[in-house]
Amino acid sequence: MNLEKLKQNLIDLIINSTTAFTCINYIKEILKEHNFRELEEQNIWNIQEGNYFVTRNDASLIAFKIGKEKDNFSIITTHSDTPSLLLKPKGENVKDKFLKYNIMPYGGLLNYGWLDHPLSLAGRIFIKKENKIRKQIIDLKKTVAIVPSVAIHQNDKANTNLDLNSQIDLQPIFTITEKETSWQKLLEKELKLKEKEEIIDYDFFLYNNEKPTFMGLNEEMLVSPRIDNITSVSASLESFLESKDKNINVFCTFNNEEIGSLTKEGADSNFLLDTLKRIAGNLELDIASTLAKSFIISSDNTHAVHPNHEEFKDDTGFAYLNEGFCIVKETESTTNAYFGSILKTICQKHKIKYQNATAKNDLTGGSTLSGLSLRHVSVTSIDIGLPQLAMHSSIEVCSIKDYYELYKIMSAFYNTKIIETKESTKLI
Repeated sequence: MNLEKLKQNLIDLIINSTTAFTCINYIKEILKEHNFRELEEQNIWNIQEGNYFVTRNDASLIAFKIGKEKDNFSIITTHSDTPSLLLKPKGENVKDKFLKYNIMPYGGLLNYGWLDHPLSLAGRIFIKKENKIRKQIIDLKKTVAIVPSVAIHQNDKANTNLDLNSQIDLQPIFTITEKETSWQKLLEKELKLKEKEEIIDYDFFLYNNEKPTFMGLNEEMLVSPRIDNITSVSASLESFLESKDKNINVFCTFNNEEIGSLTKEGADSNFLLDTLKRIAGNLELDIASTLAKSFIISSDNTHAVHPNHEEFKDDTGFAYLNEGFCIVKETESTTNAYFGSILKTICQKHKIKYQNATAKNDLTGGSTLSGLSLRHVSVTSIDIGLPQLAMHSSIEVCSIKDYYELYKIMSAFYNTKIIETKESTKLI
């Protein structure tokens, strides 16, 4: 796929992936347009050659393509959630004539990056009518809230010692009111509920409502919400949809990476292993030997060199914007020289630009998707991703050229057959 089409698809995915729920809902529609059949976990599967996908808890998705060659799995994992403001239950309150809502930070927020930006609301809601409960994935797609900063005149330390308290300084305002205003009434108005329908519970997030844009002399930089990690989701999805049938190709996007992944649908769950077992069982493959021949790419972003703070870069393993995707090797990553040599050979063959990225020893990094998945599925794996600036702010920055290189390596991986012998590894 050419770069211009990829850019548009990336923008569309970012706009529609405002939460893990809306991301998965949007990807489901794309997969159905490409003739993928949806499977249900609670049902017995009867699958052969073809294209399939399954979701868990509306927020994680695994899709797979079964062709004529079924020797091994080629897997790419990403995550669908992003740092945001999660609404607490019954959190509405009126303070100084403002309707506010009590939130909790979801993920490791860069707190000041969430001040003074337009916020909208999205997520999942459960609605009861009589004895039936239905769920609905919603996205208001309009600005409904803001977290106002304190003016410099009232906080003379704002430019020298900004110490934000997440319980006090991140509380959003929704509307001006002279009296107690029911949050429930506001929701009912927005959702246009029918008679006798009652809101029971919800998983709602506030997200940055600004649209992605390109900047630079050549519009080479993407400035956007949710670059971490929707860029990886987009690159892997596009390459997966175009992939051939040299392997059983698997596309995964998990929820809850930003809070540790230890949930029913996270990378540290049995979702991937259960799915691979069911595929192998239907195809009469030995799961242990098939996994031994399989490979996982975990794609999540890393830090680019900051132009104002070079002191944060490692002495040798630093990454720049516009210089290619990153092969990330840290103490908590799964990258090793074996898979690294395979991926670098694929890059050389297809003229794909990459960088080796490492972190300073005195700066901690996060755990990786494949590292968590490997607790359940022992497969040869590697960690890659885009270098970016302002990670976990409500607006982030990356290079569109690096995104294209990431897409190209994912496409090449899906379309390469890796054959291991005692003597060597062959790439076809």
